[in-house]
Amino acid sequence: MNCLEKRIINDGVVKEGNVLKVDSFLNHQMDTDLFNEMGKEWKKRFEGKQITKILTIEASGIGIACIVAQHFQVPVVFAKKAKTINLDGDLYTAEVESFTHKTKNQIVVSKKFINENDRVLLIDDFLANGCALLGLIQIVEAAGATVEGIGIAIEKGFQQGGQIIRNSGYQLESLAIVESMDWETGTINLGENNR
Repeated sequence: MNCLEKRIINDGVVKEGNVLKVDSFLNHQMDTDLFNEMGKEWKKRFEGKQITKILTIEASGIGIACIVAQHFQVPVVFAKKAKTINLDGDLYTAEVESFTHKTKNQIVVSKKFINENDRVLLIDDFLANGCALLGLIQIVEAAGATVEGIGIAIEKGFQQGGQIIRNSGYQLESLAIVESMDWETGTINLGENNR
C-alpha cells in the first residue's frame, strides 16, 4: 500500500452521496511531503515523456500540480473557473461539471500559456465522472498541443470517469483507486492503483 492509500484509509471520511472527504491532507490542508512522494511516483510512471507543461484546474489541483512540476521542471498552468478582469486576450474555454459542487463552470486558459508545441501532463486531485478532465483535454486539443498523460491522486473506480478516459486512449495513472465506499459504515475499499 502506498503512502496516499494509507492516508485515505487512516484519514479519509466517507460522506453521503459518494463523497470522500480528504481535506485534512489533500484538498484543504495540504501535506506537501505526501505531494512530493506523489510527484516522484508520477515522474517514474511518465518516464520518457517529454512533458513541457502541467495543466490542472482550480482550485484543489493547484497545490499538487505545483509540487509535481518540480519533478518535471516545467511550469504549471491552471484553468480558471471564472473569467476575471486580469484575464485578457484570447482564451481557450470548456464547460465542466463538478461532481462535488454539482455546478457547471466555464473553465478558461489564456492562449498565451499553451500552444501547439506543448506536451501536457494533466494533474488533478480526484477523478469521478471525468468531466473536469474532458474539459482540460478539450483545451489542450484546441491549442493544438498533445496530452502526454494524466495523473490523478484519487480515482473513484466505481464511477465512469476512469473508463471513459482509458477508452479514449490516454495514459491515466491514478495513485489510489477507490473501488467502493459505504458512508453508513465509513468503509473504504481500495483497488489496484495501476490498471
